[in-house]
Amino acid sequence: MKFTLSWLKEHLDTTATLAEITEALTDLGLEVEEVRDPAAKLKAFTLARVLQAEQHPDADRLRVCRVLTDEGEKQIVCGAPNAREGITVVLAKPGDYVPGIDVTLGVGKIRGVESHGMMASERELELSDEHNGIIELPSGEVGQRFVDWLSENAPEKVDPMIHIKITPNRPDALGVHGIARDLAARGLGVLKPVKDVTVEGRFASPITVTIDPAIAGKAPYFAGRLIRGVRNGASPDWLQQRLRAIGLRPINTLVDITNLFTYDLNRPLHAFDMAKVSGNLHVRPAAAGEEILALDGKTYALPEGAMVIADVNGPESIAGIMGGEHSGCDDATTEVFLESAYWDPIAIATTGRALKINSDARYRFERGVDPAFTRPGLELATQMILDLCGGEPSEVVEAGAVPDTERAYRLDTARTASLVGLDIPADEQRATLTALGFRMDGDMAHVPSWRPDVLGEADLVEEIARIASLTKLQGQPLPRPRPGVPKPVLTPLQVREKAARRQAAALGYNECVTYSFIDRASAELFGGGADAVRVENPISSEMTHLRPDLLPGLLAAAARNQARGFSDLALFELGPVFAGGEPGEQATQISGLLVGNTAPRDPFGSRRKVDLYDAKADAEAVLATIGAPVKVQVNRKLDPWWHPGRAGNIALGPNVLATFGELHPRILRAMDVKGPAVAFTVKIANVPFPKVKTATRPALVISELQAVERDFAFVVDPQVEALTLVNAAAGADKALIDSVTVFDQFTGLEGGRKSIAITARLQPRDKTLTDAEIEAVSQKIIDKVQKATGGTLRA
Repeated sequence: MKFTLSWLKEHLDTTATLAEITEALTDLGLEVEEVRDPAAKLKAFTLARVLQAEQHPDADRLRVCRVLTDEGEKQIVCGAPNAREGITVVLAKPGDYVPGIDVTLGVGKIRGVESHGMMASERELELSDEHNGIIELPSGEVGQRFVDWLSENAPEKVDPMIHIKITPNRPDALGVHGIARDLAARGLGVLKPVKDVTVEGRFASPITVTIDPAIAGKAPYFAGRLIRGVRNGASPDWLQQRLRAIGLRPINTLVDITNLFTYDLNRPLHAFDMAKVSGNLHVRPAAAGEEILALDGKTYALPEGAMVIADVNGPESIAGIMGGEHSGCDDATTEVFLESAYWDPIAIATTGRALKINSDARYRFERGVDPAFTRPGLELATQMILDLCGGEPSEVVEAGAVPDTERAYRLDTARTASLVGLDIPADEQRATLTALGFRMDGDMAHVPSWRPDVLGEADLVEEIARIASLTKLQGQPLPRPRPGVPKPVLTPLQVREKAARRQAAALGYNECVTYSFIDRASAELFGGGADAVRVENPISSEMTHLRPDLLPGLLAAAARNQARGFSDLALFELGPVFAGGEPGEQATQISGLLVGNTAPRDPFGSRRKVDLYDAKADAEAVLATIGAPVKVQVNRKLDPWWHPGRAGNIALGPNVLATFGELHPRILRAMDVKGPAVAFTVKIANVPFPKVKTATRPALVISELQAVERDFAFVVDPQVEALTLVNAAAGADKALIDSVTVFDQFTGLEGGRKSIAITARLQPRDKTLTDAEIEAVSQKIIDKVQKATGGTLRA
């Protein structure tokens, strides 16, 4: 919405400055997008008088002028043909920036003669394209600011233009009068009332209007009148300047008047040239196959059922959106039918979107204009046409009735403080609503017809707070529910989620945030897709089911990245997964996906394909971060989307904490991901919480005695897992054995057997171990491993 300051002052009696007005507009919710102030770039220029103008000694087209300024007499070299003695000019001094030539002036020499500034033309000051000579002013005093002279003698040249952003719920602010009403309610002036005009018809209208009953709900009211004997042509300068200031092109007086009312009073109108219309006007739905050549020069195929205003020959206007080219007014128009109607916002929006037409009329009608102003707007526009174009008006013809928008809500003045935190006196609240056009009847506030957005008691409070200014709100600390140290804000599970997310990021993974909805085919790949998790009203065919796992979203992201040339990926996501549609069938997991290679190419050979051990190490790191026990089991009771021989579960008995490994090739093909691809999933809630909860960490226990490490190599059958051997060795002496790790594996021994080498770390607690004690523990390890695996110590 664009308007000028002088235009605003026709509706608002105010002495507020431009800065005060723009600040108030944004504070009122009418956010200022742009302010174009022509005076801002002219403030440095002053008026001067030429005392003498002589021929330049070395140039035929230059004059050396002696100019009287507010700083005394100055010498200025000028090439303008009208530079002569006695004229009042606009002076730019050294140091001034001249916008039209993008130059900051300095003292210069022109053909050997010093020049202390310049006398400006209109183009050099960006006032017009005129540059045949310097500006000659008919009045003004030496030293007077040029902007002050313009404000008194040509205010339209320094009239600021304000562009504000209108939210969809404020159609009343799509007219300058509505904006002035808000500013007046804020206290920046007094609102000037709209004139109450009734134009008497001098004859019965030969044109009648009917509304088809099929669309009576979409076109509830239509008013119009015939004006004959008009003289159309170029509109007055003041009207053209007003339209140009907001970026509109003047066309002719009749069209310019309708455009003026659209922006001035939020009352879109349309004028038909009745010499081009056959018969009466009929508001009806468009028939299949009908077309119209609109005023924008384009031919539109009308959707069946769209509202049109038609004569006997067919559609002449797309109702509420755009008129037709055929019946448009031009300079030859002498008989015009002026239309003022109210259209249903949803119907206008539906047709406008179908036709992809963006017009000022559609923009306003689909947000809701004032239905009660339909007839008054017609009367005011008729009077302006008579004043500017002459003519003789007919009586008003009407069809339908103005919709009843009467509604009232109770104003609870005490509720303002509880809803918005502002303590506003009750009398001030009532005065605010009255200033905005509400009619107060006791505690009942009757909503004006131009405010379709006010639909409840809370909206009354919003209006009061908006006018009072929410900038007056002061932050107040919330009282503590109980004395002492407050309880943690995050739950233990939320703390875990935060720690797991940070650990995954520290491991080099990039976080993804995908939808909780996936398509049925992807859900079925991961054990989902049942009707219990089907979305009743999905936003697309690819989001029909709640996800049973996080991996489908990560694999889809990987596929999109691979399609764009990114082959090495490390992605993770933390979020909910759904086993069913009930509240208890939701869990939080964190999943990571590695695709491609572990590192970029380098001369050290560090680049290799990702494998399941990368996923296992990352899963263990996340588990350690969230407090999982060190001693766990690994089993292979896997879900079908994992590779059966290259994946495993990290578990505590039947409680699965995490799964790691390669994804099944069938899954990768279905998700269009090129391998290798490994992943891990940690079930955060399955990790047991500590039984003893304290606010502090336990003390660090460090032994003063030196640890002892012993290496063992066992020959075992090929089916024996290293974990079985490690667990057996660790259980040989739980008091002394601190850890057991595998450091080597050799296959290809006789009979297909393999060798697994481990390191056992012995940590004494109370005394240094003797050789005999070390040998005793070593023998226990050998015996325990032989019993658990059937292996023998390698010679």
